[in-house]
Amino acid sequence: MARYTDSVCRLCRREGAKLFLKGERCYTKKCAFERRPSPPGQHGVRRRKMGDYGIQLREKQKVRRVYRVLEKQFKNYFEVAESRPGVTGENLLRLLELRLDNVVYRMGLARSRDHARQLVGHGHFAVNGRATNIPSFQLKPGDRVEVRESRLSREPFKLAKETIRSHQAPEWLAVDPVKLAGTVLVPPRRDQMPMELNEQLVVEYYSR
Repeated sequence: MARYTDSVCRLCRREGAKLFLKGERCYTKKCAFERRPSPPGQHGVRRRKMGDYGIQLREKQKVRRVYRVLEKQFKNYFEVAESRPGVTGENLLRLLELRLDNVVYRMGLARSRDHARQLVGHGHFAVNGRATNIPSFQLKPGDRVEVRESRLSREPFKLAKETIRSHQAPEWLAVDPVKLAGTVLVPPRRDQMPMELNEQLVVEYYSR
């Protein structure tokens, strides 16, 4: 299974924005973007004026990196979003939000999406009572995600029981902090998804 293995802090610096890829560390002074916000590479700050294509490309890369999806898979998501009724950009973000690894992260059971992907890949979760180890598994309203009973004693979930009560889950997701479970209530609306992402630029990138 392909995945990005380099420093994730380089991604934030490349996009010129905090993508919060390391969870709580990104909120502290240890955050690499806070200490060195310039783009990675020996040439430092770039002074070139960016054209429309460059702006669209950077936004596409930003969305892809926030959700930790590789290029081919991201394009497949766009094609599915485009084929569905409604606004293509919103459809795209909705598909990404309803990935199993993202829902685990939104529930507060993982520090970051990378951490959630690892937990899912190790088979710690069940969807509607069936063990699932596919991070990209697409959830729908009514689906219930829970930590498998045999895994509740594992260290990550002992910690999660202490922190999940203070975690603010999105409105489209109901979380049971006692059973470490959550249910997708409805598809997320645009105002319930990350507002710092400009999905229209992604649509323009693929429509050029």
